[in-house]
Amino acid sequence: MAQTYTRPDFRLTPTPEGDDVAFWTGGEDDRLMVHRCRSCEQYFHPPAPACFRCRSRDVASEPVSGRGRVATFTVNRQPWLPTLPPPYVIVLVELEEQPDVRIFSQLVDVDPAEVRIGDEVEVFFEHWAPEGGTEVWLPLFRPVPPSVDAATVPGEEA
Repeated sequence: MAQTYTRPDFRLTPTPEGDDVAFWTGGEDDRLMVHRCRSCEQYFHPPAPACFRCRSRDVASEPVSGRGRVATFTVNRQPWLPTLPPPYVIVLVELEEQPDVRIFSQLVDVDPAEVRIGDEVEVFFEHWAPEGGTEVWLPLFRPVPPSVDAATVPGEEA
């Protein structure tokens, strides 16, 4: 049975600076922003001032679909923070645009026992504006709902 995600009362949040600002703030516009090299056209994460493949400095953040697949995961059962009760799933998502580009995050709205490598997931953003801190939109992931084929819907004729 899927667990319904409840936003925690507190999260440790990053302090965006330099190349990673777009990644942490793109969620304001509901966009997952990932660095891309304009020379070799490859995405890469985490953001950096130069492409690690071709060494070009002609790089910038671009929006991606926010869809991907579970590359690997672990179920955390340790109560590290009282506001984030276990169990919860820490996931490495490979992006649809380029599977070798991966993002660590939390997978929510799923029973931890049901998570499988290869599961389709999509991003959503959790807004945080910590007192005295920088406003961020944390990218979290949830399972992609199964598509319904109209020909298999009970009570409807094909």
